[in-house]
Amino acid sequence: MKNFLVINNKIKSFNKNITVSGDKSLSIRAVLLASQAIGKSRISNLLESEDVLNSLKVIKKLGSNFKKKNNLYEIDGYGLDSFYLRKKLRIYTGNSGTLARLILGLLANVNQEVKIYGDKSLSKRDFSRISNPLKVFGVNIKLSNNSLPATIIGTKYLRPINYFENLGSAQCKSAVMLAALKTNGVTKIKAKKSRNHTELLFQNLNIPIKLKKTKKFDFIEISGPSNFSSFNYNIPGDISSSAFFIVLTLLSKNSSILIKNININPSRTGIIKILNKMNANITFKNKKVYKGEAVADIFVKSKSNIKSIKCPEYMNSSAIDEFLIIFLVAAKAKGVSTFKNLGELNKKESPRLDIGINFLKKIGIKVLRKKNDIQIYGNPKLKLKDKYIMKDFLKDHRVFMMSSVAALTLGGKWKIYDQESIKTSFPNFIKTIKKLGAKIN
Repeated sequence: MKNFLVINNKIKSFNKNITVSGDKSLSIRAVLLASQAIGKSRISNLLESEDVLNSLKVIKKLGSNFKKKNNLYEIDGYGLDSFYLRKKLRIYTGNSGTLARLILGLLANVNQEVKIYGDKSLSKRDFSRISNPLKVFGVNIKLSNNSLPATIIGTKYLRPINYFENLGSAQCKSAVMLAALKTNGVTKIKAKKSRNHTELLFQNLNIPIKLKKTKKFDFIEISGPSNFSSFNYNIPGDISSSAFFIVLTLLSKNSSILIKNININPSRTGIIKILNKMNANITFKNKKVYKGEAVADIFVKSKSNIKSIKCPEYMNSSAIDEFLIIFLVAAKAKGVSTFKNLGELNKKESPRLDIGINFLKKIGIKVLRKKNDIQIYGNPKLKLKDKYIMKDFLKDHRVFMMSSVAALTLGGKWKIYDQESIKTSFPNFIKTIKKLGAKIN
């Protein structure tokens, strides 16, 4: 695969049905929980991205075998105390914050030293938000400058904790939930609203969990330890991957798309709500519930009169992975769009808030910033003719895909580096976009 993509032509009108890869959040969680179940779990439509493949490698290192038959992964689990570790074990988690943080939770009861490390990008991210609650459980964990590499020694004598998750981080919440699963007693969690995939999986697997929801917080109680049985799971499509095709269609002329069988969990559909507030007309078809998760086909049509938005801050957590592509829509909107308290974006695979602002300025859009609040001055007549080079963005897959959508909808001549970054979450991105008629070199 070449290191860069060349796009010199806008995409022509299209009317297509597509599928996208399996949901990344669900894929990683399903793999990790299958390794802790008792029996053989069967998972279909598993996302075969680097993050998920690294998850499979990790559980194999820890003693859980797996094999693939056609589109089906079979994973053997032997229960909550089944991890088998050789001495001085090192575990590589690549670029995946979800994998790195959740595996630390699962290692909470392993009384042996394990070293967790990741790639250059992941090693810049904050892991004290995980180490702090794990230490209260009784885990011995040491970080390097509050980040990876991390050295962890668990304990068989975990104690239940009361934990306040105030960042809106599903990764932090889930790591604590997984540690609680192995702890004797009741762990109580007060969590700012975030993705609830782990809670739904716990409920579906009959793991003892109590949930109470208020407007701002979720209250969770986990009773442990509690072994659970193996399971079958067909992973629905990823809305974060769908987001790029939603915006591609929205900003193209006379086009429509139906993206089939997508996870539309309300904690993930912030982008749909935000874009519809901006005068898009995105609808769900064939809605159903699968193992607690809402699933539907997403239908999108082109829209020429996009409006600006004062984005409600409460929507941030449900669109946290999609803000780069939302910024691109705001660049074409009529009026000034306002977004507040987006500091969490700079704690992702790259400093996405900084990169997003610089990208908008690169294509001629005025952006005002005050700390973590920004105003984007949209230009509905925005058309690009110059040459643009995108590089040095820490190989962030979402920056790469956002840049590709910009090139295909706004024009100009583009060279976009780090094509291999899409392996992190959406290996079939280029193949899928070519099916719509995009001319890409």
